[in-house]
Amino acid sequence: MNAGSTSFWLALFLLGCYHGINPGMGWLFAVALGLQERSTSAVLRAIVALALGHFLSVAVVVAIALAATAAFPHALVRDVAAGILLAFGAYRLIRARHPRWVGVRVGFWGLALWGFLMSAAHGAGLMLLPFVTAVSTMQPMAMSMPRMPAQPAFTSGALMVVVHTAGYLAAMTAVALVVYRWVGVSFLRRAWLNVDLIWAIALIASGIVALVT
Repeated sequence: MNAGSTSFWLALFLLGCYHGINPGMGWLFAVALGLQERSTSAVLRAIVALALGHFLSVAVVVAIALAATAAFPHALVRDVAAGILLAFGAYRLIRARHPRWVGVRVGFWGLALWGFLMSAAHGAGLMLLPFVTAVSTMQPMAMSMPRMPAQPAFTSGALMVVVHTAGYLAAMTAVALVVYRWVGVSFLRRAWLNVDLIWAIALIASGIVALVT
């Protein structure tokens, strides 16, 4: 994975989009609030709070991963990251429960916390580990080439989180508004894919890719 390529950043954005279309990652909750309050603005407020929680959850994982790549050999960090992805993907295949402590009526910060917990429960930040390790391999290369100034790791990490969250926000907003205004939630009973299963498989696949690349 080339950290300097357009496909690298597009993959991050699309990964965020996949999170955004997953009803368990927030848009279904936003639609429920909108239906309860009969207000599009309630849907949008919920989306902002959920996106903030998602951003913070992913940022924590990326920050820890960047610190690890600075302190330990790249091969070790790559193997550990791959192991975490494989283990968490297997866990999600076996058990896919969501936090249910929050009620429908909840404030902005309660929604943000719920978004944080849901992102953590789905391993959202873990999916960025291969991207972090790819960026870490570019740092020594950039520093050894005078014409390629090294970009600080924290800047790269922050940009990754922003791009990923932008995809999440765009997809979640689009799906939530379409469902709220035109479709309704009843179609989930007959038309929705098991995105949690797909997500678990994606985690395992990412772990395998991280090991062999």
